[in-house]
Amino acid sequence: MLDMTTMIGFALVALGMVCAPGPNMIYLLSRSITQGRMAGVTSLLGVMLAFTVYIMATMFGLSALFHAVPLLYELIRWLGAGYLLWLAWKSIRQAHHSPLAPPSLSIDSTRKLFVMGFMTNLLNPKAAVLYISLLPQFIDPARGSVLWQSMELGFIQLSISFVINLLIVLTASKIAAWLSARPIWLKWQRWLMAGVLTGLAARMAIDRSK
Repeated sequence: MLDMTTMIGFALVALGMVCAPGPNMIYLLSRSITQGRMAGVTSLLGVMLAFTVYIMATMFGLSALFHAVPLLYELIRWLGAGYLLWLAWKSIRQAHHSPLAPPSLSIDSTRKLFVMGFMTNLLNPKAAVLYISLLPQFIDPARGSVLWQSMELGFIQLSISFVINLLIVLTASKIAAWLSARPIWLKWQRWLMAGVLTGLAARMAIDRSK
């Protein structure tokens, strides 16, 4: 079972990532503004299903594979560190334009909204890095079942992501107007997230534990 410090630390990282403007936020804002709150909620359910897929893959596939092929673990560790640094650099480079200018979207069916929300998150690099690169850093085999710890972390991330994204859907128009009028906030948010990602990349690179 995870200790409180680990849970709070992971929750803060998960909160920082879900609050950072990215594919999910842009899509949910765009869909909610264009087609209404119900369309946004439907899209959000698709997003949450994609998160669940990543959780299941991490719990039942990646851990066993890493134990069977230690070299693969090392490869993923260094690729993950490099990817985190790339995300940090990308976050800084995007400081000169707003990612929250939602494109015009067509009116789609409930099924298509769900599928598009699912695919948007399934192909979202932030979702992949959260589970493949970040989640293992908060797991300590000495504290018991790795599977159970993965479930706890997954539940924390799902809960935070659902609540924050639901608030985004319900207040989409106000959020877009508020952020657009405060470009300095977006700038500092990007630099803060870049710092967090860089720190996690460094931790991953020097961590020799399995």
